[in-house]
Formats: sequence, C-alpha cells, structure tokens
Amino acid sequence: MTSPDGILASEDEARGWIAKAFAPSAGQWARLERFAAMLVAESGRQNLIAASTIPILWVRHIADSAQLLALDRDGEGLWVDLGSGAGLPGLVVAILSERPMLLVESRKRRCEFLRDVVGELGLDHVEVAEAPLEKVATRPAGTISARAFAPLDKLLDLSARFSTESTRWLLPKGRNAVKELALLPPAWQRMFHVEQSRTDADSQILVGSGQIAAQQRGKR
Repeated sequence: MTSPDGILASEDEARGWIAKAFAPSAGQWARLERFAAMLVAESGRQNLIAASTIPILWVRHIADSAQLLALDRDGEGLWVDLGSGAGLPGLVVAILSERPMLLVESRKRRCEFLRDVVGELGLDHVEVAEAPLEKVATRPAGTISARAFAPLDKLLDLSARFSTESTRWLLPKGRNAVKELALLPPAWQRMFHVEQSRTDADSQILVGSGQIAAQQRGKR
C-alpha cells in the first residue's frame, strides 16, 4: 500500500511497492538487503549517504532508485549511470534487472566500494569506470541516468556523445526539474517530460528520449 497521494512514506510501503512492481526473486531480495547493509556500513567510513536518510533508506535510496527502472521497463542495451557515487541508482537497477550497467564515478574510494559490492553480490553485468566522464570511452547508451551529477545543461553537454536516437534519459532533479528544463534550448526541452517522484512529493524526474546534439545548444 502507498499513501493516498501515491508517495511512498514508510519503509514498509517502499518494500511493498518494490515487491509489487518487480516481483523480485529470493536472490534479488537478498542482494538488495545486502547492498543496503553495505551502504550503511560504508557510510560510517565515507560520506556516501546522509546520516539522516539511514532510517528511511528503503524509501530515500532503494525505492527512489528502483522507480527509474520502472520508468524504463522495456529498455534495452547499456545503461550508463553518471556520477554513480554510492551506486544509486545503478546498483539497485542492476540487482533488479539484467541490463548491462556502466557505473561512471571519478572518486577512488567510491569506486572501491562499488567494486566491492559488484564482487560480493556477483553482479557480472556491471562495470565500474573510475574516471571523469570526459575520459570514459564513448559507447552507445540505451539508458542514461544521473541522480546528483551536474546541472542539467552541463549534464547533457557532457553525456551527449553517449546518446542515440533511441536513448532513454532518466534524470531525478528534485524540486528544480521544471526550472532547469526551462533553461534548455527548445530543441532539448521538447525531448523531455516531467514525472512525479514516488518517494518525495516535492521531487520530480525528467524523462527524455532521443539523441542530444551538442550543436543544438545555441539554437533558440
């Protein structure tokens, strides 16, 4: 069950929504539980997630990440998660699906944690790229996600070379989604629409489809 406005407001609601939306196997549930435990433990050593979010980990981080997969159920091809940090949303998506996943993260300690999780959970379809996005080799992406990577215009500029005509963009942008979208060139604006977050009444997700052409930036 969810609250009347459809927002997941408790840990039980978050778990219940994941069970209904994805019907995870016993193995997937075990991996989600282990990832959650590793995330909390590692946050005591490095600042992966805010301490205030640990009591609502399943709402704020697990379901918040899983909702992006729910918006791209029919997607295929490589999923590229930009600025993956703690593996959110990339590792949650990788646990709940077989999509090949590329986690892009420039910080060494974050990457060490990501590789530890990938190894322990046996996520053979996940690759960690320890480098700034600018130095990652170009590969066509079926889906591009970014949970807290950069302002929208910079994010699109940096990741444009990974996009194709069939690329799906899944970009949580909090309460600034509409404002950031309005600042883009019209050609880019038309590629996106706004979805309400399932985990925060004040947050929204920019969902787009298509290829970003960097030369469109100057066209108004």
